[in-house]
Amino acid sequence: MTLMTRRSVLIAGTATAGALLVPVGAVQAAPVRSGGRLTVGSGETYEVPATTRLSALSIAEGGTLTAPAGHSLTLTVGGVETGQLLTATGGTATLIRPGGYRGDLVLTVATANEVAYETLAFPFRQALYVDADGVDRDRSVLAAVTGGRLTDNLARNVSITSTGECFDGVFVQDGAYTLHRPVISLTGNGRCDFAGYGAAVVGDGSATTLVLDGARISTEGVVRTGVISNGGANVVVKNSRVRTRNGILPADYQATVETPYMESVPWMLGLDGNVRATNLIGRNSRATYLNSTVFSETWGALSVEGGSGLKLTAINSHVGNTGEYGYGTYAIGDVTVRVLGSRFDVGSYATIIAGPAAVVHYGDSTREAVAALDAELELGLTKAELAALPVRNTVVNSGHFGYMFFGTGTLTLDGGTVINSERATFLNKGQQTAITVDGSGGARLNPRDGVILQMIELDDPGPVPVNGKMMNVGVYTEPTTDPAKDASFDVAAVHTADGAAAFTSIKLEGDFYNGMRKGKNMVLTFEGSTVQGVISATRAKHRVPSIDASTFYELGIVANTVQPAVNNGAIVRLNSGSVWTVTGTSYLTSLTLAADAAVRAPRGKTVTLTVDGTPTALTPGTAYAGALTLTVA
Repeated sequence: MTLMTRRSVLIAGTATAGALLVPVGAVQAAPVRSGGRLTVGSGETYEVPATTRLSALSIAEGGTLTAPAGHSLTLTVGGVETGQLLTATGGTATLIRPGGYRGDLVLTVATANEVAYETLAFPFRQALYVDADGVDRDRSVLAAVTGGRLTDNLARNVSITSTGECFDGVFVQDGAYTLHRPVISLTGNGRCDFAGYGAAVVGDGSATTLVLDGARISTEGVVRTGVISNGGANVVVKNSRVRTRNGILPADYQATVETPYMESVPWMLGLDGNVRATNLIGRNSRATYLNSTVFSETWGALSVEGGSGLKLTAINSHVGNTGEYGYGTYAIGDVTVRVLGSRFDVGSYATIIAGPAAVVHYGDSTREAVAALDAELELGLTKAELAALPVRNTVVNSGHFGYMFFGTGTLTLDGGTVINSERATFLNKGQQTAITVDGSGGARLNPRDGVILQMIELDDPGPVPVNGKMMNVGVYTEPTTDPAKDASFDVAAVHTADGAAAFTSIKLEGDFYNGMRKGKNMVLTFEGSTVQGVISATRAKHRVPSIDASTFYELGIVANTVQPAVNNGAIVRLNSGSVWTVTGTSYLTSLTLAADAAVRAPRGKTVTLTVDGTPTALTPGTAYAGALTLTVA
């Protein structure tokens, strides 16, 4: 590795000839010179005063190596960070585990990099620390950076490997830096992916612009995240591959939603797993994945966790999960998620939309759209890079649902976007939605179970307070009684909080069900579109009477029995040029037909309408309200 920086500090990994390891406390032992051997006996504590190279290290059970106050200590063997373990589940400190180590050993003493998150402070250790002045050698563990070349604004062809816990590859704080073709491999657990403790790459701070070009990042371990953008950073990942695999949770870990301690996905999302590939957090942070592959085993690939003004973008990328459960993107807080020209192969959902101000768009990577994003997101793409990007449509292949709402959100699908899912394209768990599907560019919805939109009550039981912490031990219990009529709720009116969806210039085959028990209507608008299926209020019922962590996969899966609306109106607007072919009995509360719209039955059958029990002709240009029943015979 060649290192060229403005700093003139001793290179990590090469201590002064006289550097000593000094025993602390009552234990007396001969000092060990750099390049020698060190044995730490049981009950002994050694403070390492400066970065030191050894040929052998032995630490007995109960023996401890420490760094001076305000510093961290890291062991590398042959350029690989190793040996470090968390001292307690839910804790933040790490120590070099007992055992014997031989070879090219370096004990790096680095200036501490404590990162505060909520009530905790995490003592970060990282191979490469970059700030506004470039590479900070005092805070870096350069013995863990092998090959390639470093400057104050660029790392080229470097490798970083870790088999210890909670060691970060690269941490950029309020600096501008480019990682060109880095190879980063981390094995072993991390600790907190809301802070980035144990991540491969972290960009933090509003003055940070971090570019990864041609990166190869692989991790395996609990919350051993691949890429994190935090605190207003702008992280651009292009021509890269990021893959993460689950680790083994500590035996005494208790699942919680309290973010400083959360190390596994809340099962109430219908998911499992303990590592996500990326995370976007903080205020005004940005993360863009361009011509890249991003996969998590389960949990999630492109994640967002709270914050405001966040922007997550995937362009011409391959995103998904290698396991059975997981999401492509997550949209919570004040976030804009854009997916253009990408392929998603996901276990559970393309996107989980958790509100309260989430805006999600799936479309084509047109040259105009990419150029606009280049300017808006300050991607820094050259003219050659922009010209070389092919125009693609987005394709989603989901093993379960297309999109799941458990918070307020806006979702737009356009261009040639194709959504293939085993179950409902849109799963709305009792939320206010604004779904828009524009089929003029060839967009298609292909739910294998024949359900395009399913509305149900929120079946997330939520966390339960246990000893002052919110733990994931709740149980969802299926209601056994009929819903009580709310006389104050108008099932024929449109309310702001309704579940709304609009479809333009598209051919749809599938059903739309409102299985809500409480006051929320399903409002469907069709413009220049054809729809063939059932649209109805229903009684929705899960397959099992109760759901807990062991049966998380049952969440969202229901059977529908069509029935007249109670507090769950079904409002249909067939605007100009729209045709609804009714394939089965449908219970509505409002139906509006444009002058050139029509309601039909399949060939060889007839459809009839009753309004409050009275047979009524279906006439274009007419609006109907009340208890509407459409029957096919």
